Amino acid sequence: MRTGRSIRGLSLPPHCTRAERRKVEQIAIEALEQLDGPFKGKYYPLSTMTPEDQDQLIEDHFLFDKPVSPLLLASRMARDWPDARGIWHNDEKNFLIWVNEEDHYRVISMQKGGNMREVFTRFCNGLNKVEAVMKSKEHEFMWNEHLGFVLTCPSNLGTGLRGGVHVKLPNLSKEPRFDEILGRLRLQKRGTGGVDTASTDGVFDISNLDRLGSSEVEQVQKVVDGVKILVDMEKKLMAEESIDELIPNA
Repeated sequence: MRTGRSIRGLSLPPHCTRAERRKVEQIAIEALEQLDGPFKGKYYPLSTMTPEDQDQLIEDHFLFDKPVSPLLLASRMARDWPDARGIWHNDEKNFLIWVNEEDHYRVISMQKGGNMREVFTRFCNGLNKVEAVMKSKEHEFMWNEHLGFVLTCPSNLGTGLRGGVHVKLPNLSKEPRFDEILGRLRLQKRGTGGVDTASTDGVFDISNLDRLGSSEVEQVQKVVDGVKILVDMEKKLMAEESIDELIPNA
C-alpha cells in the first residue's frame, strides 16, 4: 500500500525552493522521531548514504530510484539532488516514508505474502499516527472535499492510494484480452521495478486503477477481488481450460 501526502502552505516538488524542501524534511524528522511501538524507526538522509547502501535499498524495494525518469527530470523534481531527500522506516522495515521524491511524503506499508488486511491496517494506523503528530506541530496535509488529497501527479488526486501485489501470470499475460480484462476489473499492471517498467518473467505488479470516486477500503477490496479472479484465470489456463466465464461484463 502506498500513498502520498503534501504539507499545506509549501510548494510541491516541481516548484518548491531549496528552503521549502528542507522545511519538508525538517517537519518529517520532528514528527517521525516521536513515533513509538511498532512504528518506532529511524530517518536516513540520502546525502550521508554511500552509493552501495543506496543501490541495496533500491534493489530491496525500500528506496526510490535515482532521478533518471524523464518525468522526474522534465518536471524539475530532481533539482539539488540529493539535498533534503531521505527515507524513514520502522525497525521492522514494513512501514516506510520517502521524503521529497515525487511528493513531499510517500507513505508505504509492505510485507511478503498475501495478507492484504494486515498491510492495510498498518497503513491506516501509521498514517493516522503521523498525521496526529503533524497536527500537534500545527501542520496539516493538503486536502479538500472536492479533490481529496492534493499530490504532485494529477492521477493521484483523491485517495492517492495504490494497493499492489506482485503476482505471477505467465499464461494470462499472453492472453490477447489481458489488458481488456484488467480494465474491466479496474486494475492496472506494471513491472515489479516500478513505473515505466515491464515484466520479463510473467510477474506483474497489479494495483487499483482508480483514486477518485471511492474510498480507500473500496479501492483495496477491488484489488483483493480482482487478483483472486486473475489467479483463478491463470489456473484455468494452466489446465488448458476456457476463462470466458470468469471475464466480468464491461
